[in-house]
Amino acid sequence: MALIQLTNHIAIDEQELEWHAIRAQGSGGQNVNKVSSAVHLRFDIKASSLPEECRQRLLASGDRRITADGVLIIKAQRFRSQEKNLADAIARLAELVSAAAQRQKKRVATRPGAGARQRRLDIKQQQGKTKMMRRRPGIED
Repeated sequence: MALIQLTNHIAIDEQELEWHAIRAQGSGGQNVNKVSSAVHLRFDIKASSLPEECRQRLLASGDRRITADGVLIIKAQRFRSQEKNLADAIARLAELVSAAAQRQKKRVATRPGAGARQRRLDIKQQQGKTKMMRRRPGIED
């Protein structure tokens, strides 16, 4: 039972990850047709040992790699070696989990300052003058 450290505070059991080697797409010559070097990493978020709050944020993130069943699927084929692709997939999983583990700060509603209000009014006045100059001269002019 080996633990994989995803963040400073979150580690998951290696058995929670399921991965399969598949053939990579793209260039690679004849070797790409013979060797299964790409990796499909599957991580069931709902059944994982992640903290509940982190789990809920991951499921609510709307990432297209998360299926309707709550399974995260990461395809790694950047490298020509299966071991490097597996490490890359785990690193990408760690990025997603660390992003979900951080709480978003609540936005504090603020009002525009006096200077900002004055600049807005000055710009409106200038635009009004510009439009007035575009008008056709009338009888009173």
